[in-house]
Amino acid sequence: MMLITTKTKLADAICYNYLLIPLINRFGIRLGFGDKDVETVCKEHGIDADFFTTILNTFTFENYFSEKKLKSFSIPQWIDYLRKTHVYYREVQLPIIENHLNFLIKSIGNDDNKNMEPIGKFFAKYKQELLAHLTREDEETFPYIERLLALKDKPNSKEIYEERSKEYSIKVFEREHDNVDEKLFDLKNILIKYLSGNYDQSLCNTVIFELSRLENDLKDHTRLENKILIPMVEELEKTIKSS
Repeated sequence: MMLITTKTKLADAICYNYLLIPLINRFGIRLGFGDKDVETVCKEHGIDADFFTTILNTFTFENYFSEKKLKSFSIPQWIDYLRKTHVYYREVQLPIIENHLNFLIKSIGNDDNKNMEPIGKFFAKYKQELLAHLTREDEETFPYIERLLALKDKPNSKEIYEERSKEYSIKVFEREHDNVDEKLFDLKNILIKYLSGNYDQSLCNTVIFELSRLENDLKDHTRLENKILIPMVEELEKTIKSS
């Protein structure tokens, strides 16, 4: 398939890459849009079609990652998208994995079930860590960036920034920005290599598939933050410091 454009039928893009379904859901788009092209669907939902197609292409084509193009969009657009992604992780993807994993554990006989307890605890701990990571971004990083944007055009912005930067800066976020996808790979590996007993094979396959989907999504999410958002905010900080 060629790159997705605003004139591409959204249904064609979804049929080519069904993993885009949860991505378009984050923008408030539900299935059932017929043969409408991307531009029409975006107009109906109040979405920037150029931003939307760029995100779809980034998640569809492995070698598509135009930093120049991605940085052409505003910081508020990126924060809005990243916040919506966090909501998806919290309210959709993590509960899906947790529910299927619990069903898988319960489907195994009592003797073998004991061997599954550490796997359940591993995921529970990972979930707490990921939720804490998302909360830090939602409650510390994004508000900090929004304060910077509000500060940019004030006459005494440099002095205010220098005082606030003693408590927080994008460098702090960069240092703390751990790779939240790595433990998902470990959990998936444990299930593939060491699962035993009379387990439900369909449930097991579903858990592994959903873990892989979240792992890949988080990799793309982290790449956008590291390669796009952080450099844009660093540039904003420099602008304020030199004002």
